[in-house]
Amino acid sequence: MGNIIMTLAWIGAVLWPSAILFGLWRGLKAGRGPGWLGWSAIVLVTAVWALGIRAFLWEPETLVVRRVEVVSQSWEGEPLRVGVISDIHGGGAHMSLGRLEDIVAEMNAERPDVILLLGDYAPGHEPAASRSADESAVVMSMLPPLKKLQAPLGVWSVLGNHDWWYDGEAIEKALEAEGIPVLENERVRIERPGGAFWLGGLADYESARAQPSYGETLSDLPDGDPVVVMSHWPDVFAAAPDRVAITFAGHSHCGQVNLPVFGRLMHASPGSEKWPCGLYSNGTRRLYVSGGVGVSIMPVRFNQPPEIAVVTLRAD
Repeated sequence: MGNIIMTLAWIGAVLWPSAILFGLWRGLKAGRGPGWLGWSAIVLVTAVWALGIRAFLWEPETLVVRRVEVVSQSWEGEPLRVGVISDIHGGGAHMSLGRLEDIVAEMNAERPDVILLLGDYAPGHEPAASRSADESAVVMSMLPPLKKLQAPLGVWSVLGNHDWWYDGEAIEKALEAEGIPVLENERVRIERPGGAFWLGGLADYESARAQPSYGETLSDLPDGDPVVVMSHWPDVFAAAPDRVAITFAGHSHCGQVNLPVFGRLMHASPGSEKWPCGLYSNGTRRLYVSGGVGVSIMPVRFNQPPEIAVVTLRAD
């Protein structure tokens, strides 16, 4: 479906200017112009055409680096710079191998302390078993470039719903083969000169093995130890304990389309509607929701460009 829409978008991109030039040429040849009604129609259709070019062909190929400062009472030690990449949907619309390599290079240029990958590496909704060998090969070929991500405290990941719809265990195996651990209701202690902290990764709601659980992930941790948690879905924030300095999530794509007056049109889950994009606070708890770098359902972005984020976490 996405390929069909992209084909139509490119046809429209070429067809409308060609139609205008051809119409004007014929009119001038016949000694008559479009008239005020004709010009009004041309201006209106051209405006719609330009918006379509932006939404379907230009904006989804851009990239914004969000730099965010977060102060938390639950954080201790030196500031931590967290790089966030979410919703790659590799091999889908607007996510070629070359573009992913550019995104990796852009993140490395930011020099974060740690990089978190928040799931949905696969595109589409079909399981691997129902896709062609060529299509599956493209999906899996989008994972090795992530090995080039560089951060002194490591690159860590969780899986998303699209990964489980595709083949969660295959995605997990491929990521870990590239040296990127996948956390599913697990935590790791990360040592650093500025003060050690715990990094937890929650299971995805579509996981074949578990449901997301802060309790399971953080059980028996010493009181007072600083904790950062990553998840694919922002919905988990409703259950976040106060001891977690910040939860990172993706999934929402920030709605992909953000219209004046009407707002964000696409809501991937109840949590994506409540916490669609950016930084949120609830008491001492913090949530950052990434808009992601890929697209889903429709190959479109409007007023909501793809993003990577560098979130600097500081103690209050």
